[in-house]
Parts: sequence; C-alpha cells; structure tokens
Amino acid sequence: MLHVTVIAPRHACDAAVRAIDADPTTSDVAVVRGAARDGEADLLMFDVARENANTVIDELRALGIAESGSITLTEPLAIISREADDAEAAADGSPSDGVVWAQIEEQARGDSRMSWSYVIFLVLACLIASVGRYLDQPILIIGAMVVGPEFAPIAAMCVALARGRGSLILPSVGTLLGGFAIGAAVTWLLWIVVYSLGWVTRAGVVDGPLTEFIVKPDVWSFVIALLAGVAGVLSLTTAKSSTLVGVFISITTVPAVGTIGMTVAVGAWDEALASLVQLGLNLGGLLVAGTATLLLQSLVWRMRHGSGGPPSRSMARWQRSRRSASSSRRSALS
Repeated sequence: MLHVTVIAPRHACDAAVRAIDADPTTSDVAVVRGAARDGEADLLMFDVARENANTVIDELRALGIAESGSITLTEPLAIISREADDAEAAADGSPSDGVVWAQIEEQARGDSRMSWSYVIFLVLACLIASVGRYLDQPILIIGAMVVGPEFAPIAAMCVALARGRGSLILPSVGTLLGGFAIGAAVTWLLWIVVYSLGWVTRAGVVDGPLTEFIVKPDVWSFVIALLAGVAGVLSLTTAKSSTLVGVFISITTVPAVGTIGMTVAVGAWDEALASLVQLGLNLGGLLVAGTATLLLQSLVWRMRHGSGGPPSRSMARWQRSRRSASSSRRSALS
C-alpha cells in the first residue's frame, strides 16, 4: 500500500473523496477540514494499493489538484488494517510489480541533476577502476562498478525517452557525459603525474590479462549491457532495488572511463580507443534496453487499465457495501 496525502481546496477535496470512495483499492480515508492555507484548503489522507496507484493519481490530477494543491506519495513500512487488506485484495496484480509512474518520473528528475556527491563518487570510482586495471585486480574493478553512480542519469534518460519527458534529456545527458569527462580528466591528471615521476611504465599500464575485457569490446559487451539495462529498470520500477548491485557489477562503464584516463596519460592510444568503444557499447545497450523495458511496462499498464485493470465504478460500490465496518473505520475531522 502507498500512503497519499492531498492538500486541496474544499471543492476539489470533496470531489476527490467521492472518487476515492468509489474505488475499492483505497482505504482508511481521513479528511481534516481547513487544515491548510489559513483554512482555505483541506487535508485529505488515504491509502491505495500500489497496483492501482496510477489510476487514482490520474483522477486526482484530473481534478486540478496538482495545480491548486499538492499530492504526496509515501511508502509506509507496514499498515495494520483490515480495510487496507481488503483494498489490496481488490487490486489486480502483485504489489511488488506495480509501477507508480509519478514516483518514477520524480526520481528521474532528481537523478538528471548533477551534484557534488555524484561527481565525487564517480571520480572515486574511476580512480579505483584505473588502479584495478593497472594492478590487474578484478576485485578492484568490481568495487569501482559498485561505487559508480552513473546508472542514475542513464535511467533518467530512459524515462525521458519512454515517457516523452523531453525536459529531462539534456540535464541527464549533461550529468552523464559531464561526470564521465570530469572522472576521466581527474584520472588522467593523477596518472600523468605518476607516469612523469617514473612510478609506472607504459608496459605495465597496458598489460593485465585478468582485466583485459575492458579494452576488448565485442558483441557480448552489448548483450550484457542489454540484459543489465532490463534488470536495472525493473529494479527501479518494481520495488526490487536490491538487484541494482548486480546491475552495477555487470556493466563496464566506469572501468572504461578510468582506463581511458590512465591510457591517455601514458600514450596508449589503442587501449584508450578500445575503452571508448567499450563505453559506447555499454551506454547504447543500457539505453536501448532500459527504454524498451519502460515502453513495454507502460503498454502493459495501459492494456490492463483498459481491460482487466481496476474494477468498474458499479463493482467498486458493490465491494464497498460488503465492508460492514467500513464507515466506522473511516474518520472525517472538521
């Protein structure tokens, strides 16, 4: 279940309550009259099954609440309520598979912006990856993959392309490519200093059989990126974020950027070009697979919304009538 908090003018709040009452996938409605804006707006709170959250949010937006007030979604750790259990049972599908588009798009807006923390983590990841390549230590490459935050703007680009949010494309591209440029530049600067002091040799930089997959891109690089793109988007949209770690250690974006900075510093241009190709293949696979996955999820949701999705209004009222204790569990405060 998701918890929804709405602040809206009285007429919009009343219309929202009527719409919510007609939907069996909502529960535990509470209204506080005149709670906001010096008594000119009401506070409405209720819970909704995650699988049907998009329909309810669309209804609230159709009432103009997004313009005249606000809609806030939160995910409670637990809801102990018989009415909430009934609402969840009335929803079609599994809660973990429910995609809340408003939540996804809001996250994409945040991920599309560059921040100091994003740049610092990306620079650190590139440095770790370059050291891992020089020492030929796969464990360091894996560590760099986990530290790297680059999947966030990639996912934001996928959302922008799949959902038609053109305003997110340029910020996402700027964050991704700008971060890679800074990471490569700092890595180059470090290694050119180390190379000038004679602490490393060009032969040592280009040698390393255990990590040479970074400088040997092939069709499998693209295939793995496609699979990782699907897994990454699914983990973000279906409340399975634990699988993101597996996505991070499947793609070779950060190791490629770190290797570019290091190999350019010592003049190993063949390896730098191969790393650039590796980077391009991984980014292309992630974008194609991620966007396609979002498009498919959106299509499935529209099909279920049109048929076999949320119950009809008449069915909703019938299911409501079966809840003998429903009215006693609701509260309306004035």
